[in-house]
Amino acid sequence: MTEISKQIGTRIKAMREISDLSIEDFAKSINLDTDMYLKYEKGEADIPISVLSAISSKYKVEMTALLTGGEPRLSAINVVKKGKGLSVERRKEYKYQDLAFNFINKKAEVFFVIAEPSKEVPKHFYAHTGQEFNYVLEGSIKLIFDGKEYILEEGDSVYSDSGRNHGVMALGDKPAKFLAVVL
Repeated sequence: MTEISKQIGTRIKAMREISDLSIEDFAKSINLDTDMYLKYEKGEADIPISVLSAISSKYKVEMTALLTGGEPRLSAINVVKKGKGLSVERRKEYKYQDLAFNFINKKAEVFFVIAEPSKEVPKHFYAHTGQEFNYVLEGSIKLIFDGKEYILEEGDSVYSDSGRNHGVMALGDKPAKFLAVVL
């Protein structure tokens, strides 16, 4: 895995140890299989944003701290210029830019997401606490939500219970770009 995955794994391991929890108890606390959690902690697998979100919510730590090791500093306004969001490349089919990475005590995680085109149905589906809003900026996507497929095109949006299984894939030959807000 990448050096970044290993660094994030080291940070979540430290958080688990500070919380004085066993691997099993920590994994259970975020509704994750122990073996999968251990792969994340060792940096042997990419950690989905949904897992990072669950850890940050459960243990009251900013996702930025998990991703970068640094703490957000802004509390009144956080301006992010085009293309300057914190790059978070967790899976090959998605590229994320965290658009609120430097704002402390956020009530939402805000991402600009690029989904690469694929002919394959997503192999990974995600479920995490909270709610999610997605707004398609460019291209079109297929959202698979609880086994049902929805086609969303430029200007379409969806608001959902993110605790249900969901996945996204770009349709066509070009990447799809969308705004994702996780509450």
